[in-house]
Amino acid sequence: MPKMKTKKSAAKRYSFTGTGKVKYKKQNLRHILTKKSSKRKRKLRHAGILSPDNVREIKKRLLPYG
Repeated sequence: MPKMKTKKSAAKRYSFTGTGKVKYKKQNLRHILTKKSSKRKRKLRHAGILSPDNVREIKKRLLPYG
């Protein structure tokens, strides 16, 4: 059986924490920042944690060796 290939686009977007949770960068912090409140931009800076249902899908299909 050949090795499974990692989806490179997913590998660039997601990373794993030490406990196996999946981290990702939140969207909407690239441009048109003047209309967004400081509070909203501050909250978008921090990494998001993916919900457990989606974690199984990511590990199985996109990042098999993650």
